[in-house]
Amino acid sequence: MTRARLLLIAALGIAAAPSAVAEEPKPSDWTWNLPSYVPPPRVPADNPMSEAKFQLGRRLFYDKRLSGNGTLACSSCHLQERAFTDGRMTGTGSTGENTPRNPPSIVNSAWHGTYTWANPALVTLESQMGNPLFGERPIEMGVNDKNKAEIVARFRADADYAKRFREAFPEKADPVSFETIVKAIAAFQRGVISFDSRYDQYLQGRIKLTEQEQRGHDLYFGEKAECHHCHGSVNLDDQFVHAKTREAETPFHNTGLYDTDGKGAYPYPNRGLFDITGDPEDMGKFRAPSLRNIAVTAPYMHDGTVATLEEVVDIYSRGGRKIETGPSAGDGAASPLKSSLIVKIDMTPQEKADLLAFLRTLTDETLLTSPRYSDPWKEASRPEKAAP
Repeated sequence: MTRARLLLIAALGIAAAPSAVAEEPKPSDWTWNLPSYVPPPRVPADNPMSEAKFQLGRRLFYDKRLSGNGTLACSSCHLQERAFTDGRMTGTGSTGENTPRNPPSIVNSAWHGTYTWANPALVTLESQMGNPLFGERPIEMGVNDKNKAEIVARFRADADYAKRFREAFPEKADPVSFETIVKAIAAFQRGVISFDSRYDQYLQGRIKLTEQEQRGHDLYFGEKAECHHCHGSVNLDDQFVHAKTREAETPFHNTGLYDTDGKGAYPYPNRGLFDITGDPEDMGKFRAPSLRNIAVTAPYMHDGTVATLEEVVDIYSRGGRKIETGPSAGDGAASPLKSSLIVKIDMTPQEKADLLAFLRTLTDETLLTSPRYSDPWKEASRPEKAAP
C-alpha cells in the first residue's frame, strides 16, 4: 500500500466520534462575502461553516500545541504576509526534517478540486490534513497513535478551548477530538478568501489598469502567452470547484521543468502524479496552482527551485527549463512528456515586463494584513493601549 493511500486512510479514520446525546446543531450564521463573479464554494455536508468554527480553527491553525512535540503550528509553513506560504524552497517539519515540496498557499483553497501538489485522492480539506498531521516520511506535525491522546488532552485542559469547541460543535457530546480539530481547521482554511486585488477591483469596475498592466492582461488571456489555459478560472487555476459543480475537472500538467534522462524523468522524490499512479505517462504532472498573490509567494514550482517571478516567466517563454549541470541536468523543453500547452513563446523583454506588471496586480494587500486571518495569540499578547 502506498504512503499516500495510508495517509488518506489515516485522514478518514479520524472521523470516528463517540455517539451520545448532544445539542441539536444551530442554524449557521455564516455568510460568503464574495464578488458577483465568484460562486460560493462546495462545503461538506458534515462540516457546515459557522463563525464559531472558523474562529476556533483560526486559533488551532496558529497553535503549536497541535504538533506532537509542541514546536510547530500549521502557520509555521503558511505565513499570512506571504499569502500563507513560507518563503522557503521546501517546508520544515516539527523534528527538523525537510519536506520534499514547496508549501502551497491555503488561500481560496475552498475552491480547489484536489489538494497538495499531486494527489487526486485528496478532494477535501479535511482529508488533506492527514498528510501534515500524520505523515511519517517526512514528519511534519508529528501526530501519531502514541501521542494523539496527549495532544487532545492539551486542548481539553484549556478552559477557553473547551468553551470554543462546545460552541463550534454543539451537537457533539464530546466536542474535543481529532475529528473536530480537523473540521475546525478546515473551516478556517475554507474561509480564507482573497478577492480584493487590483485585478479584482478592475473586474468590479472600481479602477482601470495601467497601460502596461493592460498589455500584460491581454498577453495572459491571449493566444501568445496562453497563461489562461492552465490559470484561467476565477481563481486563476484550472481545478475550480464550487457549490454547483456537477463533475469536477482535475487536470495535472508536466510543464517541462525537468528531463533528467532524455525521456522526461523528474528527480525522486518529486515525480508528481507518477508517485501515486505509477503510470509512466504521469511523470512530472502536478496541479497548476492559483496565481493569485503570486508576486509574494516566491520561491516557485512544486519544489521551490525557481527563485523569482522573472525566472518563471523566462522558463515559460522558453517552453521549459534547461539545467546545465548537476544531477538534475537536462532540457525540460525537449521532454517527450511535457504538456502540449507548454511551447516556446519567445516573448520580447517588453512583453515579459508587461506580463509581470499584470501578475503583480493579483496581490491582495488586504489579505496579507487582515486581522480576520491573523495570529490570535499575538493579538492576545499585545499590551492594551493606555486610556487617553
